[in-house]
Amino acid sequence: MPRFTDIPHRPPPTMPGEPRLEIRREGELVTVLTAADLRVLGPREHTADFHCVTTWSVTGLVWTGVPLREVLASVGMPEPPTPYLVARAGDRRKAAFTAADAYADDVLLATHLNGAALDARHGAPLRLVSPSQYGYKSVKHLIAIDFRADQPRIMAKEHLRARVALEERHPRLPGRALRLPYRLLIPPTAHLAERSLSRHRTG
Repeated sequence: MPRFTDIPHRPPPTMPGEPRLEIRREGELVTVLTAADLRVLGPREHTADFHCVTTWSVTGLVWTGVPLREVLASVGMPEPPTPYLVARAGDRRKAAFTAADAYADDVLLATHLNGAALDARHGAPLRLVSPSQYGYKSVKHLIAIDFRADQPRIMAKEHLRARVALEERHPRLPGRALRLPYRLLIPPTAHLAERSLSRHRTG
């Protein structure tokens, strides 16, 4: 699976070696989870396909991690405390979710991919993985989850639900209309993203 992002010229952020995840509500810190906290919950393997909004897919990926809803239940949130949440990344990227989507059975916090620890390409040290949604919801370099009472502002091209089965690629435009223009973006985006990763490694 290539490194892929809508800001491919930007290298991955410099992150700590161990996961550290802040849980917030309306911006206020509730608690902080560490790698030790995740290990206590018993990471397990989850096999799923990955679908990028630009039309490429990778099948049969094996993620190792803990279901997000179990992680949240461990800190006193077995049910969503608000209707929405925002997942934030170490590179200042973010994605908005309905709480129902975030608490789905197949959403997990992953630390490994195909038996190897996540690297900079795939979101080290912690990644939110939501296989039923397009890849831009699977936030790499995850550092915080912030619950919100009101619907958060979303990116211009981000669909709030982004469900693959319904082809929710864009908040306003029909998914089918975007297949070809998005497909044309794949080679240059992947090339730039990999090049910025190489510069990050040698810089």
